[in-house]
Amino acid sequence: MNTIFQYIIILGVLALISLIVIKLTRRDFSVEANKLINYLGGKDNIVSAECNMSRFKVLLKDVNIVDKNAIQKLGAKGIVEIDNQLKIIFGKDARVLKKYIDDII
Repeated sequence: MNTIFQYIIILGVLALISLIVIKLTRRDFSVEANKLINYLGGKDNIVSAECNMSRFKVLLKDVNIVDKNAIQKLGAKGIVEIDNQLKIIFGKDARVLKKYIDDII
């Protein structure tokens, strides 16, 4: 009976550690969306934003104030600039970021 109690305690501790690890590795997209907006020159610089598969497409008033290096450090796999439009490849996170950005702007 005593060993069963020990196994239950061990399983409880392992479950708690698992939950902590999951919580620490989960990305906070609301924070990342705010950072992305700032890196794009602020919400006043964003004319429109779209999401197409893994790409986040944004039309800007002024592309020159964008911090492309910071966007890449945020997790962008690539950035393509065409006139006042940026296509940022975020992979599977593009849709989630778009959702959070829509809530902010």
